[in-house]
Amino acid sequence: MSFEKACALDDLWEGDMLEVEINGHVVLLVWPQGGEVRAYQGICPHQDIPLSEGKFDGRVVTCRAHLWTFDANTGEGLNPGDCRLAQYPVKTEGDDLYVDVEGVSPLFAHS
Repeated sequence: MSFEKACALDDLWEGDMLEVEINGHVVLLVWPQGGEVRAYQGICPHQDIPLSEGKFDGRVVTCRAHLWTFDANTGEGLNPGDCRLAQYPVKTEGDDLYVDVEGVSPLFAHS
């Protein structure tokens, strides 16, 4: 695994999301309420819209363009239910978050 520093822990709060770029991958970091930090593809699988331009209510990520929604704990599509977000491994070392994008490709859904 090839973990790269994504951000400092102070840059992401519980219930918040943050877009970062790691080795050419747009990554969306989310910290679901009551959960652990997750890293997903930062582009909606529907039509290449940055998910960071959407909304995050602490549990669900919503794309701004067509209101597709995703469970922040699993990356599973909620609406529609037949899609998902690619997930990247995350680890914490000291005060920093690291993400490994190696070998993970963004997923794309029907249009």
